[in-house]
Amino acid sequence: MEVIPGGGTSVSQTEGQATKGRYYGITWRAIVLGVLLIPPNSYWIMYVEGIRHSGHPTAISLFWNVVFTLLVLVLLNLVVKKAAPRYALTQPEFITIFAMLTMASALAGHDSLQLGIPNLPGVAYYANADNRYNEILRMPGWLTVTDPDAATAFFLGHDTFYKKRYILAWLGPTLWWTLFTVVLGAVTIAINIVMRKQWTENERLSFPIVQLPMTITENGGNVPFFRNKLLWVGIALGAGLDILNGLHTLYPNIPTIPVRHDDRDIALAFTSPPWNSIGWTPLPLYPFLIALGFLLPLDLSFSVWFFYVFRKLQHLMLAIYPVPTNPRMPYFAQQSFGAWFVYFAFAMWMARGHLKGVWRRVLGRPDGVDDSTEPVTYRTAVLVVVGGAIFLCIFAWQAGIPLAATLPYFAIYFLLVTAISRMRAELGPPAHEMAFGMDAASIIGTVVGTKVLGAGMFSVVPLMYWFTGRGYRTTFVPGQIEGFKMATLARTSPRRLGWAMLLAIGLGVIAAYWAALTLQYQIGSLPGGMVEHNSGLWGAMVERIRNPEGPDKTGILFIFLGAAFTAFLFAMRHAFIWWPFHPAGYALSTAYGVEYFWSCLLIASALKWLVLRWGGLPTYRRALPLMFGVILGEYCVGAFWSVVSVILRQATYDFAPG
Repeated sequence: MEVIPGGGTSVSQTEGQATKGRYYGITWRAIVLGVLLIPPNSYWIMYVEGIRHSGHPTAISLFWNVVFTLLVLVLLNLVVKKAAPRYALTQPEFITIFAMLTMASALAGHDSLQLGIPNLPGVAYYANADNRYNEILRMPGWLTVTDPDAATAFFLGHDTFYKKRYILAWLGPTLWWTLFTVVLGAVTIAINIVMRKQWTENERLSFPIVQLPMTITENGGNVPFFRNKLLWVGIALGAGLDILNGLHTLYPNIPTIPVRHDDRDIALAFTSPPWNSIGWTPLPLYPFLIALGFLLPLDLSFSVWFFYVFRKLQHLMLAIYPVPTNPRMPYFAQQSFGAWFVYFAFAMWMARGHLKGVWRRVLGRPDGVDDSTEPVTYRTAVLVVVGGAIFLCIFAWQAGIPLAATLPYFAIYFLLVTAISRMRAELGPPAHEMAFGMDAASIIGTVVGTKVLGAGMFSVVPLMYWFTGRGYRTTFVPGQIEGFKMATLARTSPRRLGWAMLLAIGLGVIAAYWAALTLQYQIGSLPGGMVEHNSGLWGAMVERIRNPEGPDKTGILFIFLGAAFTAFLFAMRHAFIWWPFHPAGYALSTAYGVEYFWSCLLIASALKWLVLRWGGLPTYRRALPLMFGVILGEYCVGAFWSVVSVILRQATYDFAPG
């Protein structure tokens, strides 16, 4: 590992296979292994997240199910390396498996197809004479399940999906959404191909998320790493906590150490106004999130919890100086979108020279950026982006979104996921949820009003909510650029990796549908599961159709205020090296989601400051195995309890938030 001046860490490009001075190819056996591992992982995620609403492996940037699977393979590979070295997997092969499972897991994840799949039969099940959904909502039949029996059995369960009528009812929509998702994935991979060299080579961003998988897969299994005593101290701490709390869940007489976000609420201590206006304020103490926070640049971990407190102060100020005519104040989603917009603009400004070189290469000029090491040429990547965007817009238009709204609809999505990818590459936040009003339809509605969008737009929003709606935690886009970075570090060509990730996206959609339909038809809707997770969405869309509004001028103002404040933070950061407030902290904390880990980052930032202040960089480097151990200890034991829940069909200890 090497530590960069800003306090973040990156994996040295001289480690692992890179030391041998040659490129190791991505093999077909690695791709086959990735393909074979996708269905069980999708089933696992759909059961614990979608049905049981627990565990939430995909609500964190570093998916714990993927890390656990990778670790099991690495440990098996250590045995193979001793018994039959020629058959042992290499680091590039592990990277391939990791990237493929990340793509598929993201699609099966909490904010992705767990939202999209239950909405396909939604109107066929919920519509009745009172709500008149069939009359108000203009649902595209080719993208939804219209058979009432197939829809009813999906929601009620105690049946089987494997009936001809049910399969036929789902076949058409599943194929259409698979095609849509593959095109969406191809466009995002192409965007990341264009940005790869800028972020990995020109800016040399630190990519904190890839540190752990790169470390444990070095040389096909890093034996010295696993012999580190501090690593095992960390594993003992993380695993010991989860063993104790897991046993308490099964046997309540056993004591517990409460660390979850729902174990304590600071707001309960404030019962009188104006202090009771701060709302739900949990105090999570997840050890693995503290360890992940320790890996972050210090200014980011500090800024995330600081701006979370700043958000709570806005609630307090509104209680003291109320604005009774506008219950939407202080427009957190609009503030956050303004912040993310400026963060995206900053990323593009930093890349302006590279993008000019890419454009010259597309035009065939000799002074363009070299693309010989990219998965495809820049010209091909740009054609994929343009052609894919046209397909997506036509798809959305045929589904019911007004043609004029399709381009801004997808532009908002690509803006946000590109900004998330840049932030993950630079800073590696533990999560990046943007719920409650950050979907493309809500942002467009704020700017132009819901009157001009019409019933077709809001009828389709629930169908599109899985990729631009609920929270963006499980978007597969940042995993793509991280996969390319890992390939660069391992000195393997990213060309085949790009195709492997696209294959994983296609298979991931099919696996997610298979797992969700198999489980839902068998078990039905449980509290907090896929159906309840979507509850209220149809009613909200009907309300927008019945009561259309014009542009929200105050909401537009707060978009500009969020953008202006973020621009100010960037300017101060550029002008003063001591400036501690990172714009990314404001963008992350203004939207909902930081509740799950804000206090973990408070502890992590204080711990990291103390280590750097009194021990310096050498002590910080020595502490990294301890943090890796805490993460691995919780991931492994947490995964064990999760697998037990699948086998026993009952709830077990939920070690991760979501």
